[in-house]
Amino acid sequence: MSESKLVTIAIHTYEKAQILKTLLESEGIETQLHNVNQIQPVVSAGVRVRIKETDLPKALRIIEDNKWDQEEKDVPEEKPSHPSDYVLIPVDFSEYSMKICELGFNFAHRKGLNVVLFHVHFTPIGSAFFSIGDAAMFQVPVETNLSKELAKANRQISKLKKELRERVAAGELPEVKFTSIIRNGTPEDVILSYSRRHPPVIIIMGTRGKSRKDSDLIGSVAAEVIDSSRVPVLVIPEEVPFNDLKKADRVAVATSFDQRDMVLFDSFMELLGSHINASIRLFNISTSTPEWNEVQLKAIQEYYKHYYPNIDISYNPLDPGDFSLALEKFIRMEDIDMIVVNTYRRNFFSQFFNPSMARRMLFHAGTPLLVMHGKRS
Repeated sequence: MSESKLVTIAIHTYEKAQILKTLLESEGIETQLHNVNQIQPVVSAGVRVRIKETDLPKALRIIEDNKWDQEEKDVPEEKPSHPSDYVLIPVDFSEYSMKICELGFNFAHRKGLNVVLFHVHFTPIGSAFFSIGDAAMFQVPVETNLSKELAKANRQISKLKKELRERVAAGELPEVKFTSIIRNGTPEDVILSYSRRHPPVIIIMGTRGKSRKDSDLIGSVAAEVIDSSRVPVLVIPEEVPFNDLKKADRVAVATSFDQRDMVLFDSFMELLGSHINASIRLFNISTSTPEWNEVQLKAIQEYYKHYYPNIDISYNPLDPGDFSLALEKFIRMEDIDMIVVNTYRRNFFSQFFNPSMARRMLFHAGTPLLVMHGKRS
């Protein structure tokens, strides 16, 4: 491929990346596959599909015309194989996985739910190549890689489960029935696929903190899950100071003045309302004039207070101008402990060119984010 600037059009498992590569090349678009994890390519977090920037418009048309990657996202809801009576907690065994589990266990205990600890490891299909410098290259059988990664994952999940049982026995965590599942694949794809087949009450997962570079966040697993999930997703950043949602005293609820927001507010109250002792702060994510924003916020406040008279509900219009700066100022000034935002499933072009508001909040606010999901817009 020439020296033209390359852009990443997708990140997939090795199999799906190869299929997309074949599709694009059949239309005359040169395509490269790159491991996401360049340090340990055999244990990649996924495969980047890269093309020339000049080919991007054509590639997007091809993808849209061929309904690429829509077979799972647009399938009808499947009847779950078991009741939706559990909390799904994806874990990656990072340092703060335990805090995610603490939040999940406390929530599950109050709701009378079980917990599923879910870990996804990635091993490419086919043989992997290792190179040292520009000289040596040797092939590693994928069966060996898969076996090693699976054994490692089993050791790590066993250690985590042992620590959780010890903390339950010590009275540090509530007693909750839990199990674990290990799968191979690209984390976001596998998490979404499993949650569609076995819908949980909620997915509780972590994400990198706001101190990390934005470039590290853009392809994060959490961002992909909140965009495509069909169930509520609670995303916990590294720096969250509490391990129980009961300690979230001030909850900010976003509204775009859409009728669907009112329906999803009811869903939020059903999910968390009786399990938190929080005051609610409504804020706008619309681009209306400040005066009109305040009028609409006041109307919504009165509507919610009519149906939830025992909840402290107020509103705070965001400052006009840069959304990220206004949001961070609002969170800081109001001492917000958690943000609730609604998102709606959108088509491919909307997802590619217009990141969801939930995704933008994920990148800019080091605050727990609860994403409620509506129907396709």
